[in-house]
Amino acid sequence: MTATPTSRPSPRTFEQRMADGVVLGAEGYVFELERRGYVKAGPYVPEVILDAPDALRQLHREFLRAGADVMVALTYYAHREKLRDVGRGDDLEAMNRQAVRIANEVAAEGGALVAGNICNTWCYDPRDPVGSGAAVRQQYREQLGWAKDEGVDFVISETNDYLGEALIGLEVCHELGLPALVTLASVQPETTYDEVDYVRACRTLAERGAAAVGLNCSRGPATMLPLLERIRDAVDVPVVAQPVPYRTDERTPAFESLTDADGMRLFPIQLESAAHTRFEMAQFACDAAALGLGYIGICCGGSPHYVRAMAEALGRVTPASRYSPAIELHPVLGTQEGVGAATMGDWTSAAS
Repeated sequence: MTATPTSRPSPRTFEQRMADGVVLGAEGYVFELERRGYVKAGPYVPEVILDAPDALRQLHREFLRAGADVMVALTYYAHREKLRDVGRGDDLEAMNRQAVRIANEVAAEGGALVAGNICNTWCYDPRDPVGSGAAVRQQYREQLGWAKDEGVDFVISETNDYLGEALIGLEVCHELGLPALVTLASVQPETTYDEVDYVRACRTLAERGAAAVGLNCSRGPATMLPLLERIRDAVDVPVVAQPVPYRTDERTPAFESLTDADGMRLFPIQLESAAHTRFEMAQFACDAAALGLGYIGICCGGSPHYVRAMAEALGRVTPASRYSPAIELHPVLGTQEGVGAATMGDWTSAAS
């Protein structure tokens, strides 16, 4: 397949947008598309890119209308290792290129940034960092080479369980001249799987040239924010907060281990009972901004209504704000007549 080189998608660079103030991110694509019937839970390979591209376009547009500043190409798990698992290895290049093209198409409708995406490969082994690292590097070079061909503003390297694997992704980004936002998945209480303290790991990534560092997935706001505050104090680059919208706590800091009253595991497809409300995610956005975090978003479990609530809590009016709640006009619950829709900031204040 022959690529058509493109200029940078956004008129402003990632670094310029970050310097302007908080960048609002929106992820959780594979979880949301699984709920809609386009991704298979378990492998979570984004076959939707080729099988139902309009469904992916629609979700991008919903995130854009809700206030997201970034359209993330859905290449999470679109790497050689995972595609082989579901018998779609021959679709590797087509899937990656199409994902970036769709992200660019929708981003152009609202002036959003476009992010390439790489993630944990499940083939990195800290006992064999050279051999396994070579396999990881090959996969990242493939994915990001196609992403650069199609045009991205920066790369999100996320859900990294190992600092070693995250550093390989960062090095490949540098090889290709792409700014990198790098986040760790904080499944364990204090350290990455290769036993590096999360704060020190983020500091190392920042020192190696990451444009932004932080955490994504695994933890909800309650267990992610205290750790992010420590990371913020340790690095000189913008800090990223992309939690899951689920109620984690000190006893269960990561959502992969959440259980119900009978001890049944909720992850990954029985999490509804542990989900945060839109008001709680709006409050998270305010709390993260108050801490001085530069990139605020949401990960697995995210959906457009959360993103709109977060955007409005940050004082923004989005295209989707036209349809924000106006409960005062409800025929049963309403108490006022002829009053326009309240903002999420109003509702957050009322809820608290």
